[in-house]
Amino acid sequence: MAKTLTVALAGNPNVGKTALFNNITGARQHVANWPGVTVEKKEGKVRLNDYEITVIDLPGTYSLSPYSLEEIIARNFIVDEKPDVVINVVDASNLERNLFLSAQIIDLGAKMVFALNMIDTAASRGIQIDQHRLAELWGVPVVPTVANRNQGTRELLEAAIRTAEERDPVARHIHIHYGTDVEAALVKIEALLAGEPGLSEGHYPRWLATKLLELDPDAIRRLEKSSQKDRVMAQVEESRRQLEKTWGEDAAVLVAERRYGFLGGTVREVQREDLNRRVVLSEQVDKVLTHQLFGFPIFLFFIWLLFQMTFTLGELPMNWIEAGVASSKDAVQTWLPEGWGRDLLASGVIGGVGAVLVFLPQIMLLFLGISFLDDTGYMARVAFIMDRIMHALGLHGKSFIPMLMGFGCNVPAIMATRGLGSHRDRVLTMLLIPLMSCSARLPVYVLFAGVFFPRRAGQVIFGLYVFGIAMSVLLGMLFNRFLLRGQEEPFVMELPPYRLPALRGVIVHMWDKVTIYLKRMGTVILAASIIIWFLGAYPKNPELPEKFEQERVRLAASFLAKAEALKDRQDFAALCLNLEQEKAAALTELAQKQKAEEMAHTFIGRVGAAMEPFMRPLGFDWRMSVSIVSGFVAKEIVVSTLGVLFEAGEVEEEATEGLQQAIKASGLTSASALAFMVFVLLYTPCLATIVTLWRESGALKWMFFSITYQLLLAWSAAWVIVQLGRFLGLG
Repeated sequence: MAKTLTVALAGNPNVGKTALFNNITGARQHVANWPGVTVEKKEGKVRLNDYEITVIDLPGTYSLSPYSLEEIIARNFIVDEKPDVVINVVDASNLERNLFLSAQIIDLGAKMVFALNMIDTAASRGIQIDQHRLAELWGVPVVPTVANRNQGTRELLEAAIRTAEERDPVARHIHIHYGTDVEAALVKIEALLAGEPGLSEGHYPRWLATKLLELDPDAIRRLEKSSQKDRVMAQVEESRRQLEKTWGEDAAVLVAERRYGFLGGTVREVQREDLNRRVVLSEQVDKVLTHQLFGFPIFLFFIWLLFQMTFTLGELPMNWIEAGVASSKDAVQTWLPEGWGRDLLASGVIGGVGAVLVFLPQIMLLFLGISFLDDTGYMARVAFIMDRIMHALGLHGKSFIPMLMGFGCNVPAIMATRGLGSHRDRVLTMLLIPLMSCSARLPVYVLFAGVFFPRRAGQVIFGLYVFGIAMSVLLGMLFNRFLLRGQEEPFVMELPPYRLPALRGVIVHMWDKVTIYLKRMGTVILAASIIIWFLGAYPKNPELPEKFEQERVRLAASFLAKAEALKDRQDFAALCLNLEQEKAAALTELAQKQKAEEMAHTFIGRVGAAMEPFMRPLGFDWRMSVSIVSGFVAKEIVVSTLGVLFEAGEVEEEATEGLQQAIKASGLTSASALAFMVFVLLYTPCLATIVTLWRESGALKWMFFSITYQLLLAWSAAWVIVQLGRFLGLG
């Protein structure tokens, strides 16, 4: 049996921790969520010598203070789960800032190994680190690594094994000395903690005493069930009063000063920097990419290029998948006997899964491009460029990236809010993302703009996108002022150095996001499609098939009579051919009429009829109401639903001539057509988006709030457009 080892990877954001995790675990990793929260938990395994090593990638944090969700998760894992070794990934080019987290890990009493990463970047900046001296001072083995080139990975794991087995010659535990008075206070608090076995055995006493002296809320919470709580807190208050009386400073300030002093002394001992170093490439490039005048146009060009790549390269594999789904449906309808089981499998299961799979190539390419831009360091610059604009919404520039992704698909865009620092920022960004017009709404715009605004279709569609952005700005300001006010967190924009991403790392990042999308959305879309299939198929009207069968018999008889009347004509063959074509068209029209009547009798048809009084002020009839209901599942369904209900047969993404003529002949006005497009833009994007918002926000209230405010906003905006249209003579 192999021996087991648990290793936690800790470090600041943008230090190459994830690249190192990918190097260690390769394909032997999986992504889930930390219990009870929406922050990703990455875990992988690797075998080395006679060990099976489990590696946990902790969220990137600058400290272990209990202020953000990521900090709490990282700290609780080290304190409560007690990994055998913590590999602390340190950016060699920014040593002092990174060592602050390292000092807090030392306070936790954990065994630690330094991965001194990006030593090549440090060297290019004229920075040299004496790694042996650093190991000596801290009692921590130091292994130089270059994660994006997979250099030093094996040596790092070997150092972790030696440290866990307590046979590394360098490894030892040190205390950061906080001064005579603070140390005396810690001794008194530790003595009381030692009297409570649950506390003394479950926590490193010095860490818990230090945190209590700083009035750390999480440390105080850990005392709740202790019989020594009152005595310990009394001693804490007494020590704090004594320190403030002696030094005129809060105890937390005294601890922080000594900690920073220790870090500053370390850097002076181990780091040498060339004062005449050249300006690094990152700084030169930033002068252009973050320029006040040119930065935003350059960003727009890159995004245009990304979307061009996504939709151009993704078109061919998308067609292959569409063909595969269509073939699967044809095979089911050919080989299975007629009945509800065949319809369920063909329309519900295959149709539902196909709705997800057909967009997989575009989603993969989009995530691949985003991962590449993110790994190069450019996305941090985009957040910097947009920071000033986003502040008007009570957000910072980092929120712009998920909102931008919303133009492709709202689902991964909401999932991308995980990268934001505070829960408040995540929720506010999630509420605004659905106003970004996703690609699934485009077929609706193309259909109605082409029918009612043929000469200005492009301007109308562009105007819809701009209108969605304008509404997000307006509502963002309102939500920030009245709904989520007073919860803003300060955010310092960090610009990491540019790097050439490792291909393996980019692919791993892309695949992580794609698998999450498939796992979470595949089941939701499948279930929703089956429900819509059921609502659109039942209850059956037993009288309709007989009624339309009689119509078909009468139709066939009338054409037979016409043929009999023409049999003596010399051009009888040509006339018969024309009659057959007329007969086929009449039968198709009859089948479409039967399908429309059957749909009106079903549950979803009744829902549409019930909704019609609410939609009549907007100029929408029951058929448009049904398409809005079905569009709640996925906006791709809106056009196909309209195709069936307007007796235009099967309709793909492109608006067919038959559907255009049917809608034009329905009496719908230009104002109501524009109102319908705005309604589709503003109301709930799809069921998958709503479920994702619920899961990512962690509260049903935000899901219901989003549904409610978007429906009210959509109806109100559509009503205003109809009234304005009537005033201007548009219907």
